[in-house]
Amino acid sequence: MAGGGVLPSGAPDVSRVEAPVTLKAYLMCVFAAFGGIFFGYDSGYISGVMGMEYFIHTIEGPHATVLPAWKKSLITSILSAGTFFGAVFAGDLADWFGRRTTVILGCAVFIVGVILQTASAGLGLIVAGRLVAGFGVGFVSAIIILYMSEIAPRKVRGAIVSGYQFCICIGLLLASAVDYATEDRNDSGSYRIPIGLQMAWALILAGGLACLPESPRYYVRKGDLDRAVKALAGLRDQPVESEYIRDELAEIVANHEYETAMVPQGNYFQAWANCFKGSLWSGSSYLRRTILGTSMQMMQQWTGCNFVFYFGTTFFQQLGTIQNPFLMSLVTTLVNVCSTPISFYTMEKIGRRPLLIWGALGMVVCQFIVAIVGTVKPDDDNAVKAMIAFICIYIFFFATTWGPGAWVVIGEIFPLPIRAKGVALSTASNWLWNCIIAVITPYMVDADKGNLGPKVFYIWGSLCCCCFVYAYLLVPETKGLTLEQVDQMLSETVPRTSARWVPHATFAGGEAKATADVEGQHHHLEKPSDGESST
Repeated sequence: MAGGGVLPSGAPDVSRVEAPVTLKAYLMCVFAAFGGIFFGYDSGYISGVMGMEYFIHTIEGPHATVLPAWKKSLITSILSAGTFFGAVFAGDLADWFGRRTTVILGCAVFIVGVILQTASAGLGLIVAGRLVAGFGVGFVSAIIILYMSEIAPRKVRGAIVSGYQFCICIGLLLASAVDYATEDRNDSGSYRIPIGLQMAWALILAGGLACLPESPRYYVRKGDLDRAVKALAGLRDQPVESEYIRDELAEIVANHEYETAMVPQGNYFQAWANCFKGSLWSGSSYLRRTILGTSMQMMQQWTGCNFVFYFGTTFFQQLGTIQNPFLMSLVTTLVNVCSTPISFYTMEKIGRRPLLIWGALGMVVCQFIVAIVGTVKPDDDNAVKAMIAFICIYIFFFATTWGPGAWVVIGEIFPLPIRAKGVALSTASNWLWNCIIAVITPYMVDADKGNLGPKVFYIWGSLCCCCFVYAYLLVPETKGLTLEQVDQMLSETVPRTSARWVPHATFAGGEAKATADVEGQHHHLEKPSDGESST
């Protein structure tokens, strides 16, 4: 709550603000996580493609053996550049047209980009296609997190949003597997098959989302409580007249009214300016939450994860003693996939804050070991094996903590009036730093440039030290709370004591008007109107 003030009190039955989780409700929310598949696939396939002999000859000519650093940098980073702008624009689209509609639109834009890449036979079209695809990925990556956070039941929200990261890992694994399967082809299918396959993931996601309800919080923001109650009933697998549905909707409405009273929306520019209102020293201010969300995604990129996923194949080629760098890249991606499901349990059992703190510490240890071993014995076979082992352990720590944790937290910390824009800005921050790292990494590690090689892990290890301090000082604990209760918690405690905070009131509890408004505007909802399904 950005403006301070006294919380409504009375009727503090905080345990009944949400319906019990049913299998149908859970599965509907889980499907939205499928958006991570083509996000991960699109991020992962390029590493293998840039190491394919036929692709190198297509871009550089028949006698080339590697792509120059600037072309690797351009091809990799241009996607992130497009995604940055796509994520920013998505914040407005999600508020204007809906969360679900924006994701479907992103799938359509993405498919256009994939078609351009598949048709490419040179650098120009592959770069243009990745730029267009980046816009689509920006729409999806920003708003799918927002959509999942808004529709997921609080008791499994962390696990479901973690499922998004798991789907990213699945996408990375599929990309590595397809690259591995097509690398030896001596025709354009070697790179066109991995590129073209992406269209299938976009079509599946768009088709599935078309069958799911819109976010009820979007309808509340629009003032359309008729549709809000039907969407909420469908998501919770409850009848529209259920008291669980009435209570949860009343809480969402009351919280939204409170927030908009504290910080009115105003015109278009004022709505964006609201993201930066409030004191930097107040944990509940809009400014503080925007900084937390954007810096959280920056820190996730600082862990160095995308160095392994973007440049893993070419990095393993540089180590020299590895006979099949494509296979090593596949192995590291497999570790990522197998590790991430652990977070489904730990995110709700242990919590967001401890996982981020200890995950950063684990990554620090692994990265410095890789850097030291690579510095002392760069050409020793056993040393290289040890480096690969600790890279895999480092990926394990990332996949179980910062990988899903950063996405979970940004989906929870923003109040409804700025939630779409806040999540969009946070996701844009992820892609901005993603782009920066993709641009500079080839210049740091390539033999004809910085030639850091394994020493680059000194940089990632130092940055993970920053992640450790950041998580300890600034990340609050949000597990087990509704999005409205997170608003209360941020206004009443600080990150280091947030795990001990318990809900003690509801926004709707003392707001008879809010409940009356909900009931008054839904007196006809005993029977859904013709042409509209309650699910």
